[in-house]
Amino acid sequence: MFLLYHGPDEFSAHEALARLRATHDFGYNQDTFTGAGADLATIRNTCDTMPFLSEQRLVVVDGLPKRKRGGKDDGADDSSSPPSQGEGSGEGSAKSGKGKKGKTASGPDPKAFAAGLAEYVPSLPEFSILVLLADEVLDAASPLLKAAQKFGKAQAFLLPRGPQLEDWVARRAASHDAKLAPEAARLLAVEVGDNLRLLALEIEKLATYVGQGATIRVEDVRTLTPASRQAKVFDLTDALARRDRKRALALLHELLAAGESPLGIVALTAFQTRSLLQVKTLAEQGLRAPQIAQTAGMAPFVVEKTLPLARQFSFAQLEAAHRSLLEIDIALKRSKMTPEMALDLLVVEFGITGSRP
Repeated sequence: MFLLYHGPDEFSAHEALARLRATHDFGYNQDTFTGAGADLATIRNTCDTMPFLSEQRLVVVDGLPKRKRGGKDDGADDSSSPPSQGEGSGEGSAKSGKGKKGKTASGPDPKAFAAGLAEYVPSLPEFSILVLLADEVLDAASPLLKAAQKFGKAQAFLLPRGPQLEDWVARRAASHDAKLAPEAARLLAVEVGDNLRLLALEIEKLATYVGQGATIRVEDVRTLTPASRQAKVFDLTDALARRDRKRALALLHELLAAGESPLGIVALTAFQTRSLLQVKTLAEQGLRAPQIAQTAGMAPFVVEKTLPLARQFSFAQLEAAHRSLLEIDIALKRSKMTPEMALDLLVVEFGITGSRP
């Protein structure tokens, strides 16, 4: 079976994937490929391999490849332009096939990958379930959408807005055996926004706080949910993990300007670093994502989110980052440097010590 989960609501898509894992016995026959580095031949060979000690195999392709170019316009291609006067086999030829900044396109060709995967779907063995997670809504002309509609199932995951978001919040609370006052649902939707992962964490925390069968009220939300600043803290830790220092610095100063505690920022960043270390350690031991979630006591979607980030670091880099966080925490408590200086240093130095994996 071919399952296509497409759309910007990656949280709900990953939860659907987690339910699929929970309702089938795949055992050790689970493989995940990232779209950026996906190799079509490897995906096909994996799907064609008979499962071991289980009746089914699960193959997940997380994301579609995107062509990386040096220029800003992905559609521009200098090779299609005629050479100007004076251009020959020398400088003119060197520019052929390059973007505006002179860098060649890299990575799998997105159109060829989509067409090749769609062409393979009809021959997918009965013992394999192939799941594709795409972070955008695919249009009707997409060969992948057509293949899913004919040989499997396609499901679009769109982010809820307005009243739909409030309904989502209420249903989520009910899944934790808690009721949610309409005003409280509205306040959560406004303060946290459509970050469903963060909303889910906040609702779980509130449901635990009020107790089984109780009602979450506005006062509870104001007591336990520190508004949308917390969402930026999570964005900051993701930017640090991806080593996007420009975005991390921008988010950091937004948080400080909004009054977020420097020690709180350090604590959340340390938590993210520990998660990366834990997931990387278990992955290096050969454990799959479901096994890592069970061993580490993490939610499956958290592991799915953390695994690609963990692969970007070596153990030396993560250990150095953790030591740096400890040193900054001590420096802040002893007032050895200003919070702005300490946190700027954290962003600049995060993950640069040690060799690349």
